[in-house]
Amino acid sequence: MSFIANARMYAVTPEAEAAWRGLLQQVCAEAEVALEYVPYPAPLPLEDLWRRADVGCVQMCGFPIATGIAEVQPIAAPIPRAGWAGGRAVYCSDLIVRRDAPYRTLADTFSGRLGWTVAHSHSGFNALRHHLLAHRTPQRQLLYGQVRGNLVTARRILDSVLDGSIDIGPLDGYWHMLIRHYRPDITEGVRVLESTATAPMPAFVAAPALPAEAVARLRAAFVAAAARPWFAPFGDALLIDGFAAADLASFAPTLAWDTEALAAGYKLPG
Repeated sequence: MSFIANARMYAVTPEAEAAWRGLLQQVCAEAEVALEYVPYPAPLPLEDLWRRADVGCVQMCGFPIATGIAEVQPIAAPIPRAGWAGGRAVYCSDLIVRRDAPYRTLADTFSGRLGWTVAHSHSGFNALRHHLLAHRTPQRQLLYGQVRGNLVTARRILDSVLDGSIDIGPLDGYWHMLIRHYRPDITEGVRVLESTATAPMPAFVAAPALPAEAVARLRAAFVAAAARPWFAPFGDALLIDGFAAADLASFAPTLAWDTEALAAGYKLPG
């Protein structure tokens, strides 16, 4: 059986995808694991990709890893080159508004229009809901006058803020770094109002069919990548400092945030 690799979650531009593809080729060569890079462009549903039996090394959000929407073996997660990461494989969600919007605090956006991506997303749903939970009161169960859900992708959130169809929405903080790096012409029209707490970074995962010894070799190659002479250009292109090993337990915090929101009766952000 042959297996595939893919970096759709953070292939924010063709240049970024080319860098991911080159990095994965180096990692796979060092691990001596043969994988075919298969493009999987938006808006094809990520959950269908994650459920493929031939997944060998594909990026997957931590919340669906934790909830088990697809049975996978986590391998390793990138360490973003950002102060909020602190040298760890974590990320946050940036709550963005238009640069020319009048809002100065998150509370200023309440009663406005909120957007979110998809219910299995951590950065676009679970982190947003957890962040908003602290602002709810018995008198104010819903914070926003309108909510546009199922926008699916971070790019759709960004575009919806820019075109004014929503007032505020969550962007995966690492995705935001990358798109700002490659397409500053797009991101110059928005600003970050607040950012959520950090949570475990999306990881490269494999399907159960990939032998455990191949997973172990891939994990070791990812962890060692930052020390290899070939890594620096990829690190610069992808704004990462290396990788950290990941397993199923790594993503338990995302479940805790979900449990807390559901216990409070806060099923959907809004």
